[in-house]
Amino acid sequence: MVLSMDRWVGKVAIVTGASSGIGKAIAASLVERGLIVVGTARRSELVEEHSKQLSGKKGKLHGFTADFTKEEDILKTFEWTTKNLGPVHILVNNAGITKETSLTEGKTEDWKATLDLNVLSLCIATREAVKVMKAKKINGHIIHINSVYGHTVFNVPNLNVYPASKFAVTALTETLRQELNHLGSKIKVTSVSPGLVESEMTTLNKAQSLERKAFLEKMPILKSDDIADSVVYALSTPEHVQIHELTIRPV
Repeated sequence: MVLSMDRWVGKVAIVTGASSGIGKAIAASLVERGLIVVGTARRSELVEEHSKQLSGKKGKLHGFTADFTKEEDILKTFEWTTKNLGPVHILVNNAGITKETSLTEGKTEDWKATLDLNVLSLCIATREAVKVMKAKKINGHIIHINSVYGHTVFNVPNLNVYPASKFAVTALTETLRQELNHLGSKIKVTSVSPGLVESEMTTLNKAQSLERKAFLEKMPILKSDDIADSVVYALSTPEHVQIHELTIRPV
C-alpha cells in the first residue's frame, strides 16, 4: 500500500477546536503538507497567531471564530469556507470537552455542555461537510477524534457523561459508514481513538482537582503530534482503502 498526501495538496480542510492541543497539531501537519486549513475556535486569535508561525509552509491556515455548541456558528463556518476558500474536502471533528463532575451530584448544564460539543456539534458539522462533498462530487474524508473512552469505561474519578459521549462517537462513525455505503458514496470516515494526551483537557488543565492531577501524573501519555501523525496516516491511504478505527495508546 502506497501512502501519499499528494491528492490533498491545495484542497480545503476544516479542523475544529484548532486553538491548542490536538487540533493545533493537526492543523499544522495539514498545512505543512500543502492543505488550506480553516481552524475553528472560540479563541481564533490563537489560531491566527499559529498561522503566522506557519508562514512559508506549503499550505495556509485561516482562523475562524466559532462556538461549535451553536448550530448557527457551525453553519457560518461552512458558508464562509465555501465562499472564500472553496469546498471542504476534509473535516476533522476535534472539538471536545470534559467536565470534572459526577453522575450522582453533577450539574445538568455541565452534562449538556459535554454532549452538545462532543456529540451534537460533530453530527451537525458532519452533515454540512457531507452536503458539500455530495454536491461537488468530492470523495472527501471525515475524521472524528474519538477516545479510548469511546470503547472502554476506565476506573477514573468523575468521568460522568464523557465516556457516553465518546461511545456515541464510535456508534456515529459506524452509522455514517453504513449510510455512505448505502448512498454509494466514496467519502471516507475514520475514528481516531487516543489514550491520554497532553493537552488543556488533561495535564495542562490548571482548573483540575488535586485528585485528578495526581491520577494523571501517574499515567503514560501521548503528545498531540502523535495524534496528528495518525490523522495524516489515515488520510494518506489510497482511495480504495478506509481506516475505519485507529486506536493509539501510550506505552
